[in-house]
Amino acid sequence: MDRYKFLAATALVAALSIPTIANSALVGRLAATEGGTDYQAYYDTEADLTWLADANYAQTSGYAAGYGRMNWADANAWAAQLTVGGNDTWRLADTSQPDASCATQSGGTSYGDWCTGSEMGSLFYTALGNVTGQATTYLDNTGPFSNIQYYGYWTATERSSTNMYYFGMGDGSTNIGHEVGAYYAWAMQTGDVEPPSAVPIPSAIWLFGSGLIGLIGFAKRKK
Repeated sequence: MDRYKFLAATALVAALSIPTIANSALVGRLAATEGGTDYQAYYDTEADLTWLADANYAQTSGYAAGYGRMNWADANAWAAQLTVGGNDTWRLADTSQPDASCATQSGGTSYGDWCTGSEMGSLFYTALGNVTGQATTYLDNTGPFSNIQYYGYWTATERSSTNMYYFGMGDGSTNIGHEVGAYYAWAMQTGDVEPPSAVPIPSAIWLFGSGLIGLIGFAKRKK
């Protein structure tokens, strides 16, 4: 490769390698109106999880009467039948077991505070940046979500045939409750509900590359 080709290739690679500004951890998905800024879900780019924007959608959509709480079987059934924005692959969050990040470990069971290995724990601590041990409330940051309840939310993970894990959104704790208990349900799913399309190379870079090719041709003619 002669000197001109080497310089042109090096410059083009450098131009294509210009870093882009990273998005925040939670990105709006499923716009409520065409071109609008109100979203029906938010995608956690770090955890690769999508959460409904309304943390008590079961009640606000008319599915669950009263406060929106239901037993474990009904919560899972609600998430499984849900369709939002044309997407029907919703579910309840999973609780990792065992989870070394949890404050309490007992007989292969992990629970208590700081369970960042679970999906709801990751949302509470990592994406929203909440902490435990504060004097007033633990859920200081609710982010872009609406209707987050300071109470327990069922997860899809079973502890035994009758006892299931739930996550306390008020204090950030992972707990175990009987399947007939009444807790909230927050629908989510793995991955992005709106995968981004391929990012086009800016026209300025194409022009830059075309100019370099022209310079190579000119240099050859001059030689």
